[in-house]
Amino acid sequence: MSDTKQLEAQLNRLRSEIDEHNYQYYVLDNPQIPDAEYDRLMRQLQQIEADHPELISSSSPSQRVGAKPDSGFAQVTHQMPMLSLDNAMDDEEFLSFNKRVKERLKDSQDIEYICEPKLDGLAVSIIYENGLLTRAATRGDGNQGEDITLNIRTLNSVPLKLRSEQPPEVFEVRGEVFMPLEAFHSLNQVAIETGNKIFANPRNAAAGSLRQLDPKITAQRQLAFYAYSTGLVSEDFELANCHSERLAQIKTLGLPITSEIKVTHGSNEVLKYFDDILEKRNQLSFEIDGVVCKVNEIEKQNQLGFVSRAPRWAIALKFPAQEEMTELLDVDFQVGRTGALTPVARLNPVFVGGVTVSNATLHNMDEIERLGIMVGDTVILRRAGDVIPQIVSVIESKRPTNAAKIESPASCPVCSSQVERAEGEAAIRCTGGLICAAQRTQAIKHFASRKAMDIDGLGDKLVDIFSELEMISSISDLYRLEKQQIADLERMGDKSAQNLIDAIEASKETTLAKFIYSLGIREVGEVTAKNLAQHFSTLEAIQAATGETLEEVDDVGPIVAQHLINFFANPRNQKEVAALVDAGIHWPVIVKKSEGDLTLKGKTFVITGTLTNHSRQEAKAKLEALGAKVAGSVSKNTYALIAGAKAGSKLKKAQELGVQILSEEYLSTI
Repeated sequence: MSDTKQLEAQLNRLRSEIDEHNYQYYVLDNPQIPDAEYDRLMRQLQQIEADHPELISSSSPSQRVGAKPDSGFAQVTHQMPMLSLDNAMDDEEFLSFNKRVKERLKDSQDIEYICEPKLDGLAVSIIYENGLLTRAATRGDGNQGEDITLNIRTLNSVPLKLRSEQPPEVFEVRGEVFMPLEAFHSLNQVAIETGNKIFANPRNAAAGSLRQLDPKITAQRQLAFYAYSTGLVSEDFELANCHSERLAQIKTLGLPITSEIKVTHGSNEVLKYFDDILEKRNQLSFEIDGVVCKVNEIEKQNQLGFVSRAPRWAIALKFPAQEEMTELLDVDFQVGRTGALTPVARLNPVFVGGVTVSNATLHNMDEIERLGIMVGDTVILRRAGDVIPQIVSVIESKRPTNAAKIESPASCPVCSSQVERAEGEAAIRCTGGLICAAQRTQAIKHFASRKAMDIDGLGDKLVDIFSELEMISSISDLYRLEKQQIADLERMGDKSAQNLIDAIEASKETTLAKFIYSLGIREVGEVTAKNLAQHFSTLEAIQAATGETLEEVDDVGPIVAQHLINFFANPRNQKEVAALVDAGIHWPVIVKKSEGDLTLKGKTFVITGTLTNHSRQEAKAKLEALGAKVAGSVSKNTYALIAGAKAGSKLKKAQELGVQILSEEYLSTI
């Protein structure tokens, strides 16, 4: 055997041995050798690779650190959105969730749930291609995150290659990057000794460490990772039919999962698990802020589906908030986008729930009266759900003699317009409308946002400048801006100005749903706007709708219906909507289909394999336009499987279940 072959064989043995010890240590929590012996193996590997750099492999354990610092993080689009979870703040809210699950499944039996600690870290996506780690990204907004591949490669708990002789072509694992408490305390101790800024909590430390542009710094921070689900997985890998077994598959491939996972049956066992984890919370080696509960069976998950950006089959049970005492120094009133005046408590800063809090919302005057709170009071502050600072009570025995009553403002603190309080509402509102700078600015920011009119380059700071310089006094003024006006601004110039003008012009081509959402009508979000557009088809029909006809729309109840009626009845709003349409904003005509046109209503399709004449999105849109539902996995409820070339496990499962199989040609016949 040649010297090179011998060296390659030696390197492969060393790499395999080190990978095995990493697996035993990080995944199985079962170290097989002392740290000193592990270090000896690693040094031996590094020495050989240093002497023979031509033999270095990107998947070698020695290559976790070594990449050059990045100049910034590229944006990554998740092929499958990374969804958020709804929260249950107490037993009653969880029991309501459990009831909804059973009703939707039409199942009176106890539901099998899988429960796990809710790690207080950062959600990430890690993609392996043919067994090798190729990309990692933060969750971001669920659709787009940041490319953190170089930093994830520094985590010893994340394998650079999967433990499989025949790895899947694509395997996306999702999980949480966190900083163990021991590492967190050590990091802050060093910061104190060196006079540097300390981190408020392990989550902030993990976030700051993971987003270092120099991966060598990330490598020093001792971050860890636990997987909690899969994302996009190629069809050459057969995923298990329940979530707990999928986690076992993830573990077999070499990725760590928390040992605190438990399969439970029924709501009582879930609540018992919650109490047990809460009791041992302080004994865990990592920070948690609750429990995640998921329906275990994948078929039932698919049956339950999603609402907006959260699954109906999972919920986060949050731990009770942590509380501290502090002093109320003053109360200011902030004006929001809808004109609501919100009282904000200015507090003597206090460390609670892992962060220093100096402000807290008091919601409205009813809340102030309920608490009986006065300026100067000592109050009990908690972080509700470990997120939102909230004053929960007053310690009246500590009230000073000079405590001052909190008065409701008679006029808007921004524009001095009269304020009003509608019957049945707790909120006080400014009547200034678009003459109020606070409302105007926030309304324009919302209008230009990505999910609304998506005016690229029109950020919050630029909107603030336009408002301060009185370049715009209404939303429709955006479409009257001229290039030279913008180019004359500091740090803009001709190119930036032209880009913004082009983006404003491009925004005129939109959808009715986005336009309705962009108007910022109270309680009309993306989903409701889409439902309104699909139901009424035209703007004129929505404007003329009565409360009765509005309530026929999904997600529209009496309150939302009244908000819509009030908005479109307001002469100022009518004038502004007309000005926007006159400016050239338009959308495709929505052809409303009759029940007879929805020939596939009630039928569930699954698409698999490579399609020749359609993209997946085109095929899905074509089926959904005829009333069909397009699911991601085959079940006994699947009406048909449309199979393209190289169809894999889904085709096999359809054959086993007797589901009819159609070729791509079917799409041309409907």
